[in-house]
Amino acid sequence: MNSMQQIKDKFQGQFLVGPEELERKLAGIKAFVFDWDGVFNSGVKDEQGSSSFNEVDSMAINMLRFNYYLRTGSVPVTGVISGEKNSISFQYAEREHFHSVYYKILYKVDALHHLCNRYNIVPGEVAFFYDDILDMAPAALCGLRIMVGRPCNPLFTELVKEKQLADYITTADGGHYAIREAAELLLGLTGQYKDTVLQRSDFSADYQKYLKMRNEPKPAYYTTSGSVIKELRPQ
Repeated sequence: MNSMQQIKDKFQGQFLVGPEELERKLAGIKAFVFDWDGVFNSGVKDEQGSSSFNEVDSMAINMLRFNYYLRTGSVPVTGVISGEKNSISFQYAEREHFHSVYYKILYKVDALHHLCNRYNIVPGEVAFFYDDILDMAPAALCGLRIMVGRPCNPLFTELVKEKQLADYITTADGGHYAIREAAELLLGLTGQYKDTVLQRSDFSADYQKYLKMRNEPKPAYYTTSGSVIKELRPQ
């Protein structure tokens, strides 16, 4: 049994491509892009229309970014594309120094193309983490697709599989650390899981260099104005 098969056997999600293909896709990724509602959380809103994140998933994203740095010497483009305005997502992006946040986006493909043009990448170099119907169109274009699974929508899950819009579907749902599940898998497939985690634990010189680079960007905020995406700092 090879090491990738051993890693695969530790995860209970649905592999729509084999671990070797998943690792190949990851090797070509230059950006990590996330839907918000249903991915970072259960999708439940508070009275202000906002929804939360958790530190378990936040650590996972940081480790994905650090692992990318260890493999490439640079920091990946990181962003959120959401159909709604969510104040907590803005706070999180500021804290974690994401590159771009798209909010109240009517058609997410437009945001995907805008982000790619902004950072001189192509959709095939984007890893997209998503959960629902509005995410299907960008998922069709992205190079690596992680769908957050949940038992309440078996017909939607079957449609995603039929249309080949995901590479891995998580067992955990958005309210139970789906991002962490996916990140653990991807980190394991790089062969550098232990090194990534232990360097962070030890606050190594490499991690300190990464952290300095990671903390340089300030998020740019974009939303739809008519049919045009424009930069607009949310109030």
